Amino acid sequence: MSVKQPSANLFAAAGMEQDAPRPLPERLRPRVLADVVGQDHILGPDGALTRMLETRTLGSLIFWGPPGTGKTTVARLLADATDLQFEQISAVFSGVADLKKVFDAARARRQMGRGTLLFVDEVHRFNKAQQDSFLPVMEDGTVVLVGATTENPSFELNAALLSRARVLVFQSHDAEAIEKLFANAEKVEGRPLPLDAEARAVLVRMADGDGRAALTLAEEVWRAARTDEVFNATQLQDILQRRAPIYDKSADGHYNLISALHKSVRGSDPDAALYYLCRMLDAGEDPLFLARRVVRMAVEDIGLADPQALVICNAAKDAFDFLGHPEGELAIAQAVIYIATAPKSNAAYMAYKSAMRTAKEGGSLLPPKHILNSPTKLMKSEGYGEGYQYDHDTPDAFSGQDYFPEALGRQTFYDPPERGFEREIRKRLDYWAKLRAAKST
Repeated sequence: MSVKQPSANLFAAAGMEQDAPRPLPERLRPRVLADVVGQDHILGPDGALTRMLETRTLGSLIFWGPPGTGKTTVARLLADATDLQFEQISAVFSGVADLKKVFDAARARRQMGRGTLLFVDEVHRFNKAQQDSFLPVMEDGTVVLVGATTENPSFELNAALLSRARVLVFQSHDAEAIEKLFANAEKVEGRPLPLDAEARAVLVRMADGDGRAALTLAEEVWRAARTDEVFNATQLQDILQRRAPIYDKSADGHYNLISALHKSVRGSDPDAALYYLCRMLDAGEDPLFLARRVVRMAVEDIGLADPQALVICNAAKDAFDFLGHPEGELAIAQAVIYIATAPKSNAAYMAYKSAMRTAKEGGSLLPPKHILNSPTKLMKSEGYGEGYQYDHDTPDAFSGQDYFPEALGRQTFYDPPERGFEREIRKRLDYWAKLRAAKST
């Protein structure tokens, strides 16, 4: 009976693994920091990491940026550049037990004279207790922590962790950086991308600032092309079926775009407002969420400068409920145009905030007795309702009485500007102020 040689099988398996085809992004992964495309503000001659490496000191870092911008690659190359052992874990798949093993190994390695760079992908997914577990090993130098996150660290990471690490922002690749990646890919492949100039520009935009996605798309183009075939923009979009925009409805992209929509409306720019509305609708945002935000814009930024704004925005919400997708989305777009072009005022919004602050600070002050009802003899004997003037029975239907608690005194919360319908409200308030002053003399 023949006996199989396991060592031969192992060598064969290793050879097969080495010969196995690798995706283009993996083949183009930089070997040194100087080869990293983009992020010049971090890795350029005066970049933050460049300065750190010149001093041969590396503190704990948080890499914040969108996918495909080089966070993992830079962390790995940093370990090489500083002669640290590179260890990588993902917060998605790791728990407290995994962290303990990593920390114990790092302590043992430190006793042997070598440090550890611990790269934690999706670090924001660790809960507060798990994040706190990093603090002791960061403080005593057991590990140099490099955390990567696509979420805003200010909201997702503990203050204690942030205070011990420097946040470096990774930016989406611009068109020039994506073009560099395509040029590098063409050198590796030994052939140009089979695209005309317009299609190449479209492919750059399709990458959406994601370097890994750019190379994956380029690889798909090469796979699809027949001999001597060159695609135009229309053919390219048909072949790739258009990559969905990067937009996580629960992440920063969501908040960035809704903020951009709101500020565009506030800034009376209907074109920019429509653009951001369409960006979110195209990415699959819930139209009712957008409708609710549009209603909020009507009350917060238009207010009584145009009382119809709230009516129209509520009607748009109801129209979407009635029509559904996609016709109902036009009603939301119409409302966005209306409020973007409406006169702006936050006077009602500011008046509400000011009144709420005064109400909280003033406590349970009793209204003046003359405006209190007196349903019992005791209350009447206490002066409840005494001296109240029924405004409709007074000249101009205005008594000019004071309705604030005596201990508080008269307050002014609402100060309408000379814009839109509030110009008329201002006239009324000024008129009543004159009558009130005349009646008090």
